[in-house]
Amino acid sequence: MDAESLPYTLDLVAGGGGGLSAEKRAALRTSLLLLRRDYRFEQVRLWGRIQGIRGAYYIAEGLGADRAGPRSRLYSLNCVEWSLLPPATEEMITQTAGLKGRFQGDPSYEYEPPEKKGEENERIYEEEGPMIKEEIRLVTTIDQIDKAVGMIPRGAFIKTPIGPVHENRNFEGLSLTEAKKLNSYFHFTEPVNLKNRTLLEKADLDPSIDFLDSLEHDIPKGSWSIQLERGGSLVILRSLLWPGLTFYHIPRTKQYGYIYLGTGEKNIDLPFML
Repeated sequence: MDAESLPYTLDLVAGGGGGLSAEKRAALRTSLLLLRRDYRFEQVRLWGRIQGIRGAYYIAEGLGADRAGPRSRLYSLNCVEWSLLPPATEEMITQTAGLKGRFQGDPSYEYEPPEKKGEENERIYEEEGPMIKEEIRLVTTIDQIDKAVGMIPRGAFIKTPIGPVHENRNFEGLSLTEAKKLNSYFHFTEPVNLKNRTLLEKADLDPSIDFLDSLEHDIPKGSWSIQLERGGSLVILRSLLWPGLTFYHIPRTKQYGYIYLGTGEKNIDLPFML
């Protein structure tokens, strides 16, 4: 969610029960605008909040000219002071893959390596593995959520022939009919399913706007909830796989965005609940 329109857009997604107090909203809007100036970002967005047991992490995202390029992520514990997070690496993802349970809300909190837990594991380790800081788990969780459920409407971004992705100035929003379909929304990450399509299937696609994977092929089927609110003037998508992720779009306008307000835990039981 863009920093400048933050108070308004937070009201649009408040129907899910999550939200921020007026004090937090005011502090975030001011500090995010200062963040954009200090780091010279072209745009700063509030990615969301991961609620821990003893505190919460407020996550911001800084964007450059290439909207599909690397993003800078920062976190704050008080909505005023921000710390830059390192980019997620394969090593980090491997280290934190087995960590479960709630976040503590303390970036210096240390977890034992998952291999050391559980009495059923009979392997003997000559040396104990390094402890894993919660800050590293935070990095990989944000990356995982963004790749799994970060999304945009079809046509909102355009891919230039030389590679960079920019906002589509001609995008005027989805029609109400289109906005109610999952294939009108794309994952804003490196495509996977698109590469496996046949040439015949790709023939009907516009390479400038259909360069991402749509939500209709997500597994498991039924992992998205689409609702019309405010008399049909607002479309809300909620992820059942990552509870807390809410996307909004006002049809026939350029207004859209998503925010995550949750505990950072994946609903691994979803396939058995559908």
